[in-house]
Amino acid sequence: MKVSIPVRRAVQRMRAYDPPLEDRWEKLRLDFNENPLGCSPAVRRALARLTSAAIATYPEQESVRRKIARHFGVRPAELLLTNGTDEALSLVVNTFVEASDSVLFVEPTYAMYRFYSELAGARIIALRYDAAMRFPWTEVLSALRAGPRVFFLPNPNSPTGNLLSLAESRRILRAATRTMVVVDEAYFEFAGVTAMGLIRRYRNLIVTRTFSKTAGLAGLRIGCILVNADTAENMRKAHSPYPVNAAALVAAEAAMRDRQFIARTVREVRRGHRELARGLARLGIRYFPSAGNFLLANFGPRAKKIVAALARKGILLRDRSSDFGGEGYVRITLGTPAQMRRLLRELRTLV
Repeated sequence: MKVSIPVRRAVQRMRAYDPPLEDRWEKLRLDFNENPLGCSPAVRRALARLTSAAIATYPEQESVRRKIARHFGVRPAELLLTNGTDEALSLVVNTFVEASDSVLFVEPTYAMYRFYSELAGARIIALRYDAAMRFPWTEVLSALRAGPRVFFLPNPNSPTGNLLSLAESRRILRAATRTMVVVDEAYFEFAGVTAMGLIRRYRNLIVTRTFSKTAGLAGLRIGCILVNADTAENMRKAHSPYPVNAAALVAAEAAMRDRQFIARTVREVRRGHRELARGLARLGIRYFPSAGNFLLANFGPRAKKIVAALARKGILLRDRSSDFGGEGYVRITLGTPAQMRRLLRELRTLV
């Protein structure tokens, strides 16, 4: 007997998100903003000590959660652990967004803001960066006056690299009188600007962080939400009791202790940034200022061919042309100076 169960209309309307995550081993991966140094050796040692009993039992996260709260300078009641930033965004939508509510963000940006909002059946308000990648202040403030339920605000934003100052974040929070503002700080360590200190003053502020970038734990999926205690209590009602696995908890604890590795990652990425920016300028390739561990460049009409040719040589970049109407935009993850020199050598033969 064949049974046909209708798929939700919100799902039917969605486009599938299919990131190119296969066939990437043994290549120079400059396409997903991962840590070019891998993870700390302290993390590898901690994982090697993970016992079979710890793997076979449900994880106990409370002690690690308290250490992470102390690491970020917040109270334990102000922090929720999540299965990467993606689950944090999903939890925000599940807690605050009803079907037909409106959700605001500025594109191009992280695809999961739209993904989870559409999945909830929300009405999307998608504003745009201009050709110079400037934040559309007038349009954002106007949209906030209408009171969307959530505003997703990555700071800095990927792929554009924009960074808002703390004063600018406060301006948005003051305007968002009926909106939950989610400041996604995935690239905080590279940018150095955080709204985390405002969570007690603004009850409509949620800050998200991840261990995927400077800590190099993207493969283990651990992030967190920083928010005032009252809001956190409500969000826990919609939260999985076991959001983070045992290996991720062990790795995060070890990563926090190795501050030298995080500092080295930031230092190497900044050196790589200077190397790549100089090289792109010499090649006449336009790029945009970035506060993250990536640069957005415009390779022109041959962008797709250049990206494909580099892939054949074992260097992966992220073609973001579709985000800009097919105008040749490519996002490049910043690596070490040696990695950037390898990329530039190949680019010289192609441009």
